[in-house]
Amino acid sequence: MDVLEYTGILNTFQSGGLGGALMLVPTPSWTLPPAPPLDTSPTSESSASSGPSVCGGFSDTYAALCDYNGLSCREEVQWDVDTLYHAGERRCFDLRDFSHLESRELALAVAALGYNRWFRGLCCRDLRLSSEVQAQVLHAVRRSPALEELILDNVGLNADFASRLAAALAAHPDPPLRCLELPRGSLGDKGLAALSQRFLGLPGGLRRLRLPHCGLGARGLAALGRALGANPAFRSALQLLDLGHNPGLLGSPHGTDLFAFLAQPNALLHLDLASTDCALDVLFGALLHGCCSRLSYLNVAGNSFCHRKTREVPPTLQQFFCSTFALSHISLAGVRLPPDALRSLLQGLAANTHLSDLHLDLSSCELRSPGARVLEELLGGISAVGSLDLSDNGFDADLLTLVPALGRNKALKHLWLGKNFSVKARTLEEILHKLVQVIQEDDCSLQSLSVAESRLKARTCILVNALGSNACLAKVDLSGNLMEDMGAKMLAKALQINSTLRWVGGFTGGSGVVSPPRCHLWSHGRSLSWDRNNTTAVGFQDIARAMESNHTLTFMALPLCDLTAAYRSAPERTDSGWQQIQWCLLRNGRGPKVPPEQVLRLQRGIVTSTAEQMLCRLSGRVQAAARGLRGHPGAQRDLAEAQELLREARNARALFPSLAALGPAGAGAGPLQLLLQGVAGDVAKAVDKELEVLLEALLGRAAELCPRATAAGVWPGGAWLGGAPRPRPPLPPGLAPGALLERAGEEIREQLGEVQLALVTSLTQAVVAELLRELRRVHQALAQHLQDPRSPQGQEPSNSTDEELGVDVDAPTLQRHRRCCRRTRPPSAFMGQSEGLESPSPPRSSEGDPKPHPLHFRAPEAQAVGGSPQQEEFGRLPPTVPPYPQEHSCSPHSEASAPPEAGSPGLEWVGLTSPQTPPPQAPPRMGAWPPQNGGERGGGAIQEATPTAPTGTSDRSRQLPPPKPQRRQRAHSCDKADAGPGPGGGGEAAAVLRGAAAHLTARTATSPHRHLRGGQDLATAAHGRE
Repeated sequence: MDVLEYTGILNTFQSGGLGGALMLVPTPSWTLPPAPPLDTSPTSESSASSGPSVCGGFSDTYAALCDYNGLSCREEVQWDVDTLYHAGERRCFDLRDFSHLESRELALAVAALGYNRWFRGLCCRDLRLSSEVQAQVLHAVRRSPALEELILDNVGLNADFASRLAAALAAHPDPPLRCLELPRGSLGDKGLAALSQRFLGLPGGLRRLRLPHCGLGARGLAALGRALGANPAFRSALQLLDLGHNPGLLGSPHGTDLFAFLAQPNALLHLDLASTDCALDVLFGALLHGCCSRLSYLNVAGNSFCHRKTREVPPTLQQFFCSTFALSHISLAGVRLPPDALRSLLQGLAANTHLSDLHLDLSSCELRSPGARVLEELLGGISAVGSLDLSDNGFDADLLTLVPALGRNKALKHLWLGKNFSVKARTLEEILHKLVQVIQEDDCSLQSLSVAESRLKARTCILVNALGSNACLAKVDLSGNLMEDMGAKMLAKALQINSTLRWVGGFTGGSGVVSPPRCHLWSHGRSLSWDRNNTTAVGFQDIARAMESNHTLTFMALPLCDLTAAYRSAPERTDSGWQQIQWCLLRNGRGPKVPPEQVLRLQRGIVTSTAEQMLCRLSGRVQAAARGLRGHPGAQRDLAEAQELLREARNARALFPSLAALGPAGAGAGPLQLLLQGVAGDVAKAVDKELEVLLEALLGRAAELCPRATAAGVWPGGAWLGGAPRPRPPLPPGLAPGALLERAGEEIREQLGEVQLALVTSLTQAVVAELLRELRRVHQALAQHLQDPRSPQGQEPSNSTDEELGVDVDAPTLQRHRRCCRRTRPPSAFMGQSEGLESPSPPRSSEGDPKPHPLHFRAPEAQAVGGSPQQEEFGRLPPTVPPYPQEHSCSPHSEASAPPEAGSPGLEWVGLTSPQTPPPQAPPRMGAWPPQNGGERGGGAIQEATPTAPTGTSDRSRQLPPPKPQRRQRAHSCDKADAGPGPGGGGEAAAVLRGAAAHLTARTATSPHRHLRGGQDLATAAHGRE
């Protein structure tokens, strides 16, 4: 600042006289003169230039005040304002940026705002202000011509400050204040009454008024209600009113004036009355008349529904939710809603056709079983709710029926279910399996799911295993479940193949008011939260290794609790693991680069492999039946059709990769690429033309402003301007048309590749489903021919059901097989070892049909049925086709109860086991089913008990070793003993009982645990009968 400017400002200060002096400290006396006349309009050149009027000349005013009052000017304050505030167009002066200054220096910076027209607001949060600074804030309110916002949050205000603030507003001839926020200040009734008295004289009213946590009472509320009703400007100007967290504020009759204001047509968009003892039945009656058209945010958490002891629900509740037009967020957290009130609320939302994507917070409402039944009944028909918070409601076992009802609502996108899992282990597993079924549905609409603070422990892995190939969830919150390092390992395995999850981080908030952190965290794209799970450095390193294969996760909230504990025990390993995770997240944020080969492998392995396995199994049965009908005169037509279908079934195995290699994703120079190349040339020409126009404009403006300097000047590149050809300005590499089009083409090709993959998957599934239906029909026709006595084998007809064949050709069943058998990772053995989990029965759908379960048997001899062991791993062995010769047992102490010998084929148990309950043993090996008419059951699919492979199987499946001779002789000796006569026909009865026991034992391959006990009881009965 030069001498002339400084002298002018100083003279202006001195001309103010002693009338504007305020004694801030005993000495020296600080004089605050009138505002200097500066051109500080936002559009003026002076306000945008680097001259003395940057940010309205704040730096010059601040320097003059410091010099006049004998204090040194802090250049850092000037630099911050002239650089940071000016560059960011920040019109609100934040005192936290200068909290390191002394109180007197900060007071001078605030005093400068009283003579500034550029700043529009003054803000301070969580910084206790001294009396000197508070006095200068009041002076700025009294003198500033442009101060529209005053935000003082938790700065140590009291009722006296509120009274002086009211006096400062009264002293201003035309107060510009439009936003007043004084949260967490001890204003009390006295302060609110003084401010309310001044609100009567505000000509333009207020747009925002926030007074939460201010200790307000009934008398202050009465004064505020009268001011809002008496000043008509508030009805058209007030958009945000926050009086929350003032206990007892609306619990008295003094709230009548406020309710009267809400009942009049007004402009409110945001209303927060949380924890004010407000009676909701009265409030919704007022909102129905005045706030239906514009109100978008309503927070009434922590209140009571009614102050009277009555069971009647006023009709205004349903009418409000039926007629509101703009509501997007409503929080009823902590409100003990009666079931009838919940029913009225949901019925009103169901009838509302104007709302969509509404966030409904019903957490901590103690809904329990009555509320769960109401939700099950009405939630499916509501399309207005997009986010639903049901955490901490004591649903517990009611989630078994509530979770499927939530899945039927296809408008629901975000769901909170935490703190609702206080049930026994078996019920908890069933609930989690229900939840897995919901998120694995192809038409599932959920995008985010939270089970935070549920303490699921090791059972969290049931949900984690389903995340690997989940196609809908983008955000998951697993915080507070104590899943430890093994849970982190399972999560790492899921992250390696997941392609939709974007967020792994904490987005939980406390019950009650939905906090801003929760809203902001949910706004992120793809995320995951997993804090408070007792994760050590080993778990962080597992996640870090998994993130190397994940290219889509972009955000992971800092697991602060687990990270702090892990850093104490293993600082180096924890730091390296977390640094690797952050690097991978940064890489993914720049754009996902998933190799197309990996996407194809995952898609085929997750989506189509199960159907191909079922097709291979059924093809083997058709082949076996066709071999039994060679030479049959009446089956030639069906045999020819079967041969054609088998040929197509073999070709179907190569259908997915063949289709994936075609189309835009696999084409080299398609129409898109040719079009992009042509556009690149046109864009290059347009860029050159644009640069020429820009250069002409620059030179013209320079010649207009500085004609003498540009007349004989020189171009920065070295060429003369006068008469010399102008050089072509260099084009930055990032603006090259080829590079731009290359990036655009890559993004377009990536999107086309995703569409192509979806089309290929749908087409492959449709073709395989049709082949399965045709093969099943042909297999039934061939089985009918096998009934004919003229058939070469003369076997009995097949009574095999779809379940026994391991295939059901209905499209929904194929989808269930694909989701449950391939998408969900099988549970790990550690779960049973660590907590003694019981193996649950297969979960049932709402219609009652059994769902496929991740628990299954795996037979090493699966290739005898037709197919490789990998193909049979996820299927179930049909009991009509034994995978190996089975033998009878003569007594309970025989081979049936003994463990299988080393190297002998047997069934391997895969799934959850319990320490209290031993895992089911392998069924006894029996030589043949009970003979009937000299043949075996199975409809001609397998003609002998020995493991013969059908035509077309691998050499390995055709070279199975024969059964041991000694075991076969033992079985025959048992048969002879059974055939002997006994008293009362005991031999035949024992044989029948043993046959039934063998049949029930074989059924355990398809339904674990269910029939095993019955088979053992029958075998024991047969032994006793003998």
